[in-house]
Amino acid sequence: MSASPELARIVAQQLAQHVTDVVLCPGSRNSPLSLALLARRDLRVHTRIDERSAAFLALGIGRASGRHAAVVTTSGTAVANCAPAITEAAHAHVPLIVLSADRPRRLVGTGASQTIEQVGIFSTVVETTQIAAPEDIALIAEAVKRPAVHLNVALDTPLVDSELPEPEGQPVAATRRSPVSLHVDHGEATLDISKDTLVIAGDEAWEVEGLEYVPTLAEPSAPAPFEPVHPLAAGLFARGEISVDGSSDYAEYVARTKPEQIVVVGHPTLHRSVLALMSDPSIDVTTLTRSETVTDPAGVSRRVASRVKVTGQPRKQWLNVCRGLSETAAEAVRTVLADEQFGFTGVHAAAAVADGLGVGDSFVLGASNPVRDAALVGLPFGGVDVYAPRGAAGIDGTVSQAIGIALATQSADPEAVRAPRTIALMGDVTFLHDIGGLLVSPDQPAPENLTIVVANDDGCGIFESLEVGQDSLRPSFERAFGTPHGVDLEAACAAYGVNYVLAGDLKELITAVEQAAEEPVGIQVIEAKTTRTTRRALDGALKKAMGL
Repeated sequence: MSASPELARIVAQQLAQHVTDVVLCPGSRNSPLSLALLARRDLRVHTRIDERSAAFLALGIGRASGRHAAVVTTSGTAVANCAPAITEAAHAHVPLIVLSADRPRRLVGTGASQTIEQVGIFSTVVETTQIAAPEDIALIAEAVKRPAVHLNVALDTPLVDSELPEPEGQPVAATRRSPVSLHVDHGEATLDISKDTLVIAGDEAWEVEGLEYVPTLAEPSAPAPFEPVHPLAAGLFARGEISVDGSSDYAEYVARTKPEQIVVVGHPTLHRSVLALMSDPSIDVTTLTRSETVTDPAGVSRRVASRVKVTGQPRKQWLNVCRGLSETAAEAVRTVLADEQFGFTGVHAAAAVADGLGVGDSFVLGASNPVRDAALVGLPFGGVDVYAPRGAAGIDGTVSQAIGIALATQSADPEAVRAPRTIALMGDVTFLHDIGGLLVSPDQPAPENLTIVVANDDGCGIFESLEVGQDSLRPSFERAFGTPHGVDLEAACAAYGVNYVLAGDLKELITAVEQAAEEPVGIQVIEAKTTRTTRRALDGALKKAMGL
């Protein structure tokens, strides 16, 4: 066996000890790696032609499985296409390996074809582990102790032998390989929860022992709390007073509206009013994290830990205040959504999809409006695994991540009569940004029960409610922010051979989601024809209903 095929064989052998899934991208320089990985009986191999989508597919598998998945690329710009996915992996602490093939170091900088400086190409988020000889293989085991990993394998000619590599390894069920533990321990903090305490839980949050019965404002990808607080209530907490219609204990009630202490768990990022609350210097803030990332944008956190030692119990009056404010917010959403003047919006679509979720489902939320809309309509709730790209909060690669999550979920229970359902909700721009992710060749592992709901408001609805959506800036709004596209999604889905259903209103969407749950057909796209013309008014109505 020649040197490069032998090096590739050893790399594949070592990689198989850490991953169950590998995504190959076609190329010449990575041909030894591709052939060696295809020869492994203990790996599930996927092939994609677009490195960016391939990397996000691997990222989706890693999100759902908790294990590293690898994307394998040739040299040059192919590697650079993995930058968005490995950036998200690093910031969200999701396991992902970029395994790139490279020219030998003597050719870098000489003008050799398809040769760039690949060592350190992702240096802002991850170091490169260079593999140039068999003695470097031990470095792989050390590298995979990190979530985001870049392995760069220098391969010289001849790249392949005249015969295929001999098959190696034995099939191993995915469930027999444990997820990797990537936690960082920041120690313990002592908290007296008889003080009025509010937990704010974001992405990467976990169920913190001792805080189970503390009122919790949880983002959709956080665990479902026992004492949930609606995110719209954040403004009332921050304001510090509410009307109680002449109650005799009004003064005490007002004084206790603002929490005395906040516990931030994980990485909350969604709501400006929530971030403002956790940035209030008059509130004692404790940040809990199990990674090197400490979410404290305003720099007001007084302590950082990974565990808590709790004393005291929440005051009954504080629990009642939190429940009351949360119900006020939930009722405001229900009232506004029932007002027909707003038409069929993305919030309505989120409500319909959320209502159709069942225990055991996986729910993938696109960045931008969908994840925020899901929070408004009541997520998270128990029994549903929710995934959202909140590390770097980009819209890219969402279709591929959804497919990766669906593949990982169904492979975890291969004997199930019906594959567990994965449902994704994303906007039209997010969908179009990664529509190439729908390209799954007929001979490739494919999702058996994936529904993608596209809330299509013909552009970027999130900007309608931001500062750039104000009347004085509207003349430039559509070209710079709204960006209508007019794409025929039915024709686009047909081009990729994907099932398509149109939902023109709320009732049709509810019916389509129910039908997809009863009769899964692999990948199905449901286009919800929503409007963004009323979005700014809708958000204004929510604030007005909350007295904000």
